Amino acid sequence: MKPRAEASAPSPEAALFLGEFTNYLSVERGLSRHTVEAYETDLRKFLRFLAGKGRVELSAVRRDDIMDFLLREKKRGLKARSLSRGLVAVRMFFRFLTMEGYLREDITEVLESPHLWQELPKVLSPAEVESLLTQPFPDDRYGHRDRAMLETLYATGLRASELVTLTVDHVNLDSGFIRCLGKGSKERIVPVGAAARQALETYLERSRPLFLRGGEDSGVLFLGRGGKGLSRARLWGIVKSWVSRAGIRKEVSPHTLRHSFATHLLGRGADLRSIQEMLGHSNISTTQVYTHVDRERLKEVHRRFHPRG
Repeated sequence: MKPRAEASAPSPEAALFLGEFTNYLSVERGLSRHTVEAYETDLRKFLRFLAGKGRVELSAVRRDDIMDFLLREKKRGLKARSLSRGLVAVRMFFRFLTMEGYLREDITEVLESPHLWQELPKVLSPAEVESLLTQPFPDDRYGHRDRAMLETLYATGLRASELVTLTVDHVNLDSGFIRCLGKGSKERIVPVGAAARQALETYLERSRPLFLRGGEDSGVLFLGRGGKGLSRARLWGIVKSWVSRAGIRKEVSPHTLRHSFATHLLGRGADLRSIQEMLGHSNISTTQVYTHVDRERLKEVHRRFHPRG
């Protein structure tokens, strides 16, 4: 059986409706030829995508089909303005079909702009995180510090700027929480897991005093040479170094561990509101990007392991 081609032609029904729609835009709406041609180009691409998925009848199209189409176009490098125009074209098309009685309901009516053109966060797999955090660290002040920083980044989802400005007073290992001052000076309390607590205890007891060497203590938690706090650039370099030593070939930054923290929590059943609170997002729509990341992971698992994936 011949596989469906990605460049499948739109169904005769869809092609007919598209012709009526472009005529409506020109004659009744009075849009310019350039605008009509742009919308028609976007819709032809969308209709070919639907045909490739086997959506012969437009009444069978679902909201997820539209989101999948936008995701694909984003991965192909389409810019935000073009993606936005494509979404407008699809909305206008389905509104027209409903208005003319070709469809019973407009599935785009409650479709919020999903901001799919934003770059989806790059994350490490749980196995990659495990290899990063369980590799042998030197039994010295730098090894203890670096392990504690990496464990804390993954355990709490802190931003790089939040980690390097943590003070000793912000850490309460007895209760297992870190007090973090985030964007807009908003304070939040984030739990710390057992592995990170142990790494922090080792660093605080055995290594942090060695960075001070009797000098003035600023109270900053993670210190570098001369007992001074670390810059974000230095933290990035430390993370990159340990990622390379762990044999991970991805481009990884401190923010990658933040994204991995959120994605792995979501994948294990954590609710979005709790993740929002721990990340310090003021709006849950910012946190919802991780639902797209997890959906892509599920699709990849299905593709790799399903017999007919």
